[in-house]
Amino acid sequence: MTGAVGRVGPPTGKRPPSAAARRDPAGASAAAVPPERPTASAGATVTADRSGGDLARRATADPLFRLVAYALEAAHGRPPAAVWSAPYAFHLGSPGLVAAAGWPTAAAAAPRTDGLVRLSSLGHPADGCDLPLTLSGPPPAAPAWAARPYAVLRALARAGYGAGGTDLHVQGSLTGAAGLATAEPAECAVALAVADVHAGAGERPDREQLARLLAGALPDGDDGLRRAVLFARSGRALLLSAEPRQRQRYVAFDPAASGARLVLVAVRGEAADRPRELARAVACARRAGALSAWPPGQGREPGRSVLVLLPEARLAAVRAAVTEDFRGRGRPVPRFLNIAVAGAARREE
Repeated sequence: MTGAVGRVGPPTGKRPPSAAARRDPAGASAAAVPPERPTASAGATVTADRSGGDLARRATADPLFRLVAYALEAAHGRPPAAVWSAPYAFHLGSPGLVAAAGWPTAAAAAPRTDGLVRLSSLGHPADGCDLPLTLSGPPPAAPAWAARPYAVLRALARAGYGAGGTDLHVQGSLTGAAGLATAEPAECAVALAVADVHAGAGERPDREQLARLLAGALPDGDDGLRRAVLFARSGRALLLSAEPRQRQRYVAFDPAASGARLVLVAVRGEAADRPRELARAVACARRAGALSAWPPGQGREPGRSVLVLLPEARLAAVRAAVTEDFRGRGRPVPRFLNIAVAGAARREE
């Protein structure tokens, strides 16, 4: 469930970078979408527009969401009934603290009634698939990227959302090379979009219920990151509790408000070299004025990146120090990604 080509640069506010700058993996502007709307395919139920249907043609909409809405039409012949965005998320250095980043994954969905799910992603353009939605037994054969979305769809159908099937398109603004977890935001975006389009009029997805469904359907995922995706607040970190029913607590975490920057530093190269190269990048950053550094995940696989907190005035010096060290050793220069502490997943109206 990885997304489009990873990009560098600062997000604007709570959302990704400049709309004019975001482009699809082929390099074409997301805003350049045809004016024609494809005809609905057989077997699908076309519902009234629930704000997602015209998103591809709305000039004021964020290009990523226009692209996702149009891609669903192009792949499946019908407009979306809803588009949801879900932020990437990360752990803080202190135990139990998670937060959301101002970079989104998006999912567009439209309901069906024939028991078929049709899955597509620009991150996997040759691997779209049509699958029967079965509630039990082994899942049908599918491309590797589609296994987790299918597990989410099956769990939702068992809970009463979407047993009739769904057309679904998923797209992220970062790839795994950025070092932030890609699976959890995509799972949340899928769950919210599918639950939304199969809910009754005026109903909104129950996020607590979806969190429990995702934890059961995909127990190998990071539940803390999922909760950040579903419940984060801008400028706040979410403090997780070992007691599932305890009310969620938030603590202030807004580097920009205190004249600081939060930067993700992602190294490239062989996996075996990354721990050593990350340690070297952190050492260089600290010598140049960084305040602290920590991994954004919980170590399920060798880390690609570290989060670095530094005074805003030292940003250029830190980047220069790390770049010079890696370039001087003939190593690929790390990527730097500015992180804004963002709010939770939302429906794109």
